[in-house]
Amino acid sequence: MKQVLVKQGQVVVEEVPAPLVEPGTLLVRVDHSCISIGTEMSGLKGSGIPLWKRALTEPDKVRKALAMVATQGLSHTRGVVEGKLHSGNPTGYSAAGRVLEAGEGIEDIGPGDPVACAGSQYAHHAEIIRVPRNLAVRIPAQLGFPAASTVTLGAIALQGVRRARPTLGETFVVIGLGILGQLTVQLLRVNGCRTIGTDLDGARIALARGLGMGYGVHPDDGVDVEQVARLTEGLGADGVIITAATPSDAVVSTAFRMCRKKGRVVLVGDVGLNLNRADFYQKELDFLVSTSYGPGRYDNAYEEKGVDYPVPYVRWTENRNMAEYVRLLAEGKITVSPLVSAVYPVDQASAAYESLKKEGPERPLMVLLSYPDASGGASPSRTIPNPFAVPTAPGRIRLALVGAGGFARGTHLPNVQALSDRFQLQAVASRTGTNAAAVARQFGAAYSSTDYRELLADPAVEAVLIATRHRLHAPLALEAMRAGKHVLVEKPLALTREELDPIVAFYGSGEPREGRPVLLTGFNRRFSPYARAIHEAVKDRTSPMVLNYRMNAGYIPLTHWVHTEEGGGRNLGEACHIYDLFTFFTGSRHTSVTARSIVPATGQYGRRDNFVATVSFADGSVATLTYTALGSNDYPKEHLEVFVDGKVIVLENYKRLSLFGSRAKGMESALPEKGHREELAAFARAIWEGGEWPIPLWQQVQATEIAFSVEDSLFPGCPPG
Repeated sequence: MKQVLVKQGQVVVEEVPAPLVEPGTLLVRVDHSCISIGTEMSGLKGSGIPLWKRALTEPDKVRKALAMVATQGLSHTRGVVEGKLHSGNPTGYSAAGRVLEAGEGIEDIGPGDPVACAGSQYAHHAEIIRVPRNLAVRIPAQLGFPAASTVTLGAIALQGVRRARPTLGETFVVIGLGILGQLTVQLLRVNGCRTIGTDLDGARIALARGLGMGYGVHPDDGVDVEQVARLTEGLGADGVIITAATPSDAVVSTAFRMCRKKGRVVLVGDVGLNLNRADFYQKELDFLVSTSYGPGRYDNAYEEKGVDYPVPYVRWTENRNMAEYVRLLAEGKITVSPLVSAVYPVDQASAAYESLKKEGPERPLMVLLSYPDASGGASPSRTIPNPFAVPTAPGRIRLALVGAGGFARGTHLPNVQALSDRFQLQAVASRTGTNAAAVARQFGAAYSSTDYRELLADPAVEAVLIATRHRLHAPLALEAMRAGKHVLVEKPLALTREELDPIVAFYGSGEPREGRPVLLTGFNRRFSPYARAIHEAVKDRTSPMVLNYRMNAGYIPLTHWVHTEEGGGRNLGEACHIYDLFTFFTGSRHTSVTARSIVPATGQYGRRDNFVATVSFADGSVATLTYTALGSNDYPKEHLEVFVDGKVIVLENYKRLSLFGSRAKGMESALPEKGHREELAAFARAIWEGGEWPIPLWQQVQATEIAFSVEDSLFPGCPPG
C-alpha cells in the first residue's frame, strides 16, 4: 500500500506492507485524509534541520546519545541515529474511509461501515490504517468522506470551545482565523454566541464573515483591544479563544486585555507564554489550556486499550467530541467545503505539502489527500519486496526478524551484519508497515511484512529471531518451532507456566531430540567474555559458592509497557537474565526460591521494582539477587561478587573483572561487553554443527521457573503485569 512519509525535510510516498487488524482495533481503507497545516508542517520543517542545530534545542536527546556512546560505542550510536534519520516518519492524524475488518471485542462497528479516524499514531496518510476503537466514529449516511476526514481538527476546535464554557448571548473573540479558528467561529455561532475574529490576513476575515462570524478586526482597522471594547459596548469580551500559532508573547497579553472582568481565555494554538501579571490579575481572569481532542487524549488505557470514561462523570471524551463534530457536519451546522483549498491524489502528496509552504493570501487553509477506489475487493498486500535487498550469499543461515523495535535495530541487527559470514537477513516483520520496510531497507533484507506467518511459511527462512514485546515470546517461539525454524527468542522465554509447558512438551522428556530445531533464549550475559571467564574460574571448585548480584536497574514509570501484561514486570522481564547466570555458574538444579520486596510507600514504585531473591541449588550454592529501582543512574548498573574456595571474584558492570586470592589475571574493557554478538555466533554454530545447544533446554527452563517462583513469593496467586 502507499503511505506518506517525512524524511529529512522531504515528503515521499512509499510502498509499505499493510497493517493487520488487532483486538480492539479497526482496519480501515482510507478514502480521504486531511493534512494538518500546523502540526504536520512543523514536523516537516523540524525533520530537515541538521543534527547539530537540533542538538542546540534538544539537550535531553544529546544526553541520551552521549550515554549511548559511553555504554555502546560511537559506531553503534551513529548507526542507530542514521537509521532513524533515513527510515522516515509516518505523518497524518485525521482520515475517513470504510472498515475492512473489525478486531476482536468490537461489536458496534463492522466491515463496510464508514468511519472517521483520529490519532497521530494511527490515522496516517496511508491507503490502509489500523485504528483503536476509541479513535474512530461512525459517519452519518448523509456526510461524505472528504468533510468527515477533518474530524481531528473539528474535535480540537470543539474541545477548545468546551473549555471556554460559552453560554447563549455571550461575546467571544477568536484570535487567529486559520483552519482551527474558522471552525471555532462556527462552533461558537452554533452555541448562540456573538463572535469577533482577528487575523493578519484580510481574506481569512472575509471568509469567516461569510461563514457567520459577526465582526472582523484587522490591524489596519485600529488597535484590536480598542476595537473589541467598542464592539462590546465597553464591557470587553466574555472570553477569548486563541487559535493562532506564533512564538510571540503578545498574543496572550492581547487576549487578557480584550476580556471583561472575570472573563476567560482558552489556549488552543501554540504561542509564547511569558505572562504579564498585570494583564490578568486585577480582572481575576481564568486562563485555560485545551489539550487536543478532549479527555482521553494521551491516556494509553483510553486510546489503545479501549477503557472508556463513564458518561455521568466525563460527558465529552475525545471520541464523543469526534462523534458530535461529524453530526454537526451532517446536519449542516458546520461547513468545511469553503475551507478546503484543494484535493490531491496521494501520489501527489509532495505537491500538496509544497502548496502549504506558500505565504500570504495564496497559502491554503486546508488540503486533503484522496486515495484510489478499491471497491474491487483486492486484498491488501502485507508483504513487499525490498528493492535494495542484499544478494543471497551461499552457506549463510537465512534469518528472519519478528519485532523490529529499538533493541533489535540497535543491537541484534548490527550484530547480524557483523556476522555476515554466518547470517543473511531474509525478512523483517513488524506490526507497523513503515517500520518493517525501513528496517528491511537499512539492513538489506529480501522483503518486509506485517504478518509474521508469511515468514514462517517461507521455505527460505531457516531461523527466526523474535524480539517482540514479552507477552508474544512464547506463542511465537512455539509456532516457529512447529514450522521447523530454529529460534532465538529474546528473554523472557515465557510469562506464565501455561506458556512454558507447551514449549517443554514440544521437545519431550529429557534434552531435545535430534532433528528438532534449536531453541535459544536471549540470556546473552552468560556469553559475555566476563561470564565465560568466571565460569572457567569456578568450574573445578571443591565447595559450594555464595553469589551476590546487585542490579541497580533504574526507575521506569509504572505506565511503561514493561510493567503491564505485555511486559510481565521487571522480575520476569529482566531479572531472569541473572537467574540464568546463577544456573550457568553452578551448573546445578535449583532446590528452593525465596523473595521479599519493598512495599512501596507511594505509588511511584511497584512491588516488582525493588526485591531481594535468594536461590538455593542442589550443589549447596546460594545465590542472591538484589534488584532495585531506588538507586541513581550515575552509579553502575550491575555488580557481582562470587565467594568460593578462598577466592573472591568481582564483576563490575561487564567492564572489569577482578580476582582476589588467585594468581589468575582479571579483565577490563572500555565498554560493557554483555555477550550479544557471542550469543548470535553460538546460535549459528549450533545450527551448523548440531549436537549441544548454546544453553541446554533444562537451564533455559530453570531460569524461567526461578522467575515464576519469585513471582509466587512476591504475589501469591496474582498474574504477572
